[in-house]
Amino acid sequence: MHAASGWAANVPRALGRRAALLAVAAALGGCSLWGGGGSKPVPADLGANVAVLGVRQAWTARVGTSVGAPLEVHAAGNTVTVASADGVVAAIDARTGGDVWRVNLAEALSAGVGSDGKTAAVATRGNALVALDAGRERWRQSLGAQVFTAPLVAGGRVFVLSADRTVAAFDAATGRKLWTQQRPGEALILRQGGVLRAVGDTLVVGLSGRMVGLNPDNGTVRWEAPIASPRGTNDVERLVELVGRTSREGDSVCARAFQASVGCVDTVRGGVVWTQAASGSEGIHGDAEMLFGTESNGVVTAWRRADGTRTWTTDRLKYRRLTAPLLLGRSVVVGDDSGLVHLLSRTDGSPLNRLATDGSGIGAAPVVAADTLVAVTRNGAVYGFRPD
Repeated sequence: MHAASGWAANVPRALGRRAALLAVAAALGGCSLWGGGGSKPVPADLGANVAVLGVRQAWTARVGTSVGAPLEVHAAGNTVTVASADGVVAAIDARTGGDVWRVNLAEALSAGVGSDGKTAAVATRGNALVALDAGRERWRQSLGAQVFTAPLVAGGRVFVLSADRTVAAFDAATGRKLWTQQRPGEALILRQGGVLRAVGDTLVVGLSGRMVGLNPDNGTVRWEAPIASPRGTNDVERLVELVGRTSREGDSVCARAFQASVGCVDTVRGGVVWTQAASGSEGIHGDAEMLFGTESNGVVTAWRRADGTRTWTTDRLKYRRLTAPLLLGRSVVVGDDSGLVHLLSRTDGSPLNRLATDGSGIGAAPVVAADTLVAVTRNGAVYGFRPD
């Protein structure tokens, strides 16, 4: 995702066992993972906000709560598409904050939302894939397992990564299933969005700790690249999963393996370029020069994309639960569990500004559309911010 111009200018197992393991995964996905058995450490004092980079709130909107589902915000052109855990899906004009369309499916969602600007797709807790066209349900298909990763809509197809590590493709116009591909993996699954994206003519998927390139026409495997490998003696210790968001620049895709490492893959030859140990649970973002990530203890880290060299870290946000970052112009943008949106310098992590929302916590990684920074809170408020 490239920075908006205004910001740049300013700066197979038994069903019972699977259900039990999914429950453990849900707990893992929601825990703070500070380490130890004591209470959560006190977050670092932020001090006074000195607005080095001028930013104003341009608009607000509302969607239902995001609590209980790993939902993502999709940005394309001037539109952001958002979904709520209780089944509201809305396309919002990022220029005004007004609805392009909105629908209430009246059923709980487990993942969403994916879109190509025409078709939007979500997954329900009842294991249904639902495709929407301009706010009207076009079709739905039953799935064999829960889905925690937002569907990918691309090339006239809807791709789904299920919790049993099945990848499936459906015709976006009719809902006809085109193919499925299932891979074995470790027993435990994170109740968290994984890796599912298009790179040229390849579908790139995270399966356990491996980044896998599939032929989008038939699901056959083109290559596999390990970012992390299972370790330990029990299911929890051996948990390894790639998590979204990812950073793509040309043929390079970089991703995080949950609580293990970050790394970059050359998607042409299907080879790992580098990996570095890192203890984070959220995805990464960056550009052709740098990558940025948030660790589970609230430390923000920058790596050089070419070779993984760590260039800086900052503990200014230590012990705050942070979202995956968004690189926007000269800012690295992260949200926290108190509802603040932090803009840090891409050069050294120093603070550029701090934006307040409704205090309920930022519920998804921020996005940018129409020169507008968009953040969604856990209570369902949608905020649009623009540079002064």
